[in-house]
Amino acid sequence: MDRKVRELDLSVACYGTTRDNEYDVAVIPWGATEPHNLHLPYLTDAILSHDVAVDAAKIAMEKYGVRVMVMPCVAMGSQNPGQRDLKFCMHFRQETQKAILQDIASSLYHQGIRRIIIINGHGGNSFKGFIRDLAVDFPDLIIASSEWFKVMPPKEYFEEPGDHADEIETSVMLHYHPELVNLEEAGEGNGSGFAPESLRRGTAWIPRNWKKISSDTGIGNPGKSTAEKGARFVKDVAEKYAELFRDLTRPESELYQPF
Repeated sequence: MDRKVRELDLSVACYGTTRDNEYDVAVIPWGATEPHNLHLPYLTDAILSHDVAVDAAKIAMEKYGVRVMVMPCVAMGSQNPGQRDLKFCMHFRQETQKAILQDIASSLYHQGIRRIIIINGHGGNSFKGFIRDLAVDFPDLIIASSEWFKVMPPKEYFEEPGDHADEIETSVMLHYHPELVNLEEAGEGNGSGFAPESLRRGTAWIPRNWKKISSDTGIGNPGKSTAEKGARFVKDVAEKYAELFRDLTRPESELYQPF
C-alpha cells in the first residue's frame, strides 16, 4: 500500500507511519446503516464519505502541504419513521451520536488537534447542536460539518439526481467500488412526497415515513448511473474539501472578515 495513504487514512494506518507526523486536521466520515434501494450496500453513506475524505486529504497534502488524518467511518445514523421497520436498518439516537462525537473530539483535543471536519453522507444526520455544545467545552476547537453530496451542484453532473440510492450515490459507488454495485437488481427508486401543500412548501417540517414514500427504499432512479459521472463529481468535490482543509488551518481570527 502507498505509504502516503497509510499516513492519512486511519483505517489502514499504523503507528509507525503516524508517530512522527504533525496533523493539522482530523476528518470524521459519518454515515448510517440502512438499505440503499436493492443494489447498494447498507454502509453506502459511510463508505462514500470515507472515500471522498481520503481523496481530499491526498489533494490537501499535495497542493497545500496540509496534513490530514481521515478517521474510521462512523456508520451510526439517525433514521426516519418507517426505516427502522426495514431489516437491519439501524437507528441511533441523537444522544448516542453526540456521545460518539464528544468522545472522538475529546481524544483528538487531548492529542493537540484543534480542527475537526465531519464529512456526512446521510441526510438524516444533524450535527449543529452537538457542535455548539462542544464549543462550550472546547472553546479553541473548531468543528465543521458538511454533506459531501451538496458541495457541488448535482444537476451539473447528473441527468436525474434524486434523494437516496439515486444516480449520484450509485455513480460515485461505481467509481470507487464497482464490485459492490448490483445495478441489474436495482428498483426504479420511485418516491412520493407529502400530500398537503403546506408540508410540500416547507411551512413546517415533519420526518417522512419511509415506508409510505418508497417501495424499494430508494428515491431517485439509478438507471442512468455511470462510473464516469461519479468520478467527475467527486474529483471536484474533493478539490473543494482540500481548499476547506487549507482554509481551516488558518488562525481563528483570520476566519472572519473585519467589521
